[in-house]
This record gives sequence, structure tokens and C-alpha cells, in this order.
Amino acid sequence: MNVTTTEAELFAIRYGINQATNLNGINKIIVITDSIYVTKKNFDSSSHPFQIYIALISDEFGKFFAKSHDNIIEF
Repeated sequence: MNVTTTEAELFAIRYGINQATNLNGINKIIVITDSIYVTKKNFDSSSHPFQIYIALISDEFGKFFAKSHDNIIEF
């Protein structure tokens, strides 16, 4: 299976967000990446190859924000 660097980075971001949103007592998530390109691609809805990541991460964000209106995420 061929995995691009962008796909690996997006998976790592998604996995980290998933883990953080499932922990109790977490109200702030800070995503730190050395690849701003990857982060931009993640939220670029015109980038069709990465739309699955957008959907999955958006779902995690929704669950996280549903826990409390005080929850925040920073990039």
C-alpha cells in the first residue's frame, strides 16, 4: 500500500485529535505540526483526495465541542 507523506501527517493529526477528544477533563486541544501545508489541505474542501479526513476530523470536533461550549482547538 502506498501512503503519501500528506496522508501520514493527516492520519497523525486525526489520531491525536481522536485520542484527546475521548479523554475526560480535556477542554483545549492544540495541534502542532511542522507542515502548515498539510493542515491547510486537511480543511480545504476542494481537495477531493483528502475529504475523508475532513469528514472524520469534523466528526471528532463535533463530539468535542458538544461536551462543553468552553472547549477550544488551536492550530
